[in-house]
Amino acid sequence: MFEKNLKPLYDRVLIKRIEMEDKTPGGIIIPDAAKEKAQTGKVVAVGQGRVTPEGKTVPMAVKAGDIVFFGKYAGTEAGDEYLIIREDELLGVVEK
Repeated sequence: MFEKNLKPLYDRVLIKRIEMEDKTPGGIIIPDAAKEKAQTGKVVAVGQGRVTPEGKTVPMAVKAGDIVFFGKYAGTEAGDEYLIIREDELLGVVEK
């Protein structure tokens, strides 16, 4: 729903969370109540960039399709699986 209708403004990024596995590498099944919200996600859309006090636009360092890592309490929830976050709250981009 949000992918087609929501365009982030300025230096904000729309992210779709990537859910954790239900099972650990050792085979232990993690119940839903024990799961934490994912801290990685796929960039769905980006704003045009940060505007400096001089009025210049600084382009975004991330683009749609990037896999990013962010802090546990970063951003604003936009539905169950989406998050709107400022670019400076992103911690890193996962290299392919």
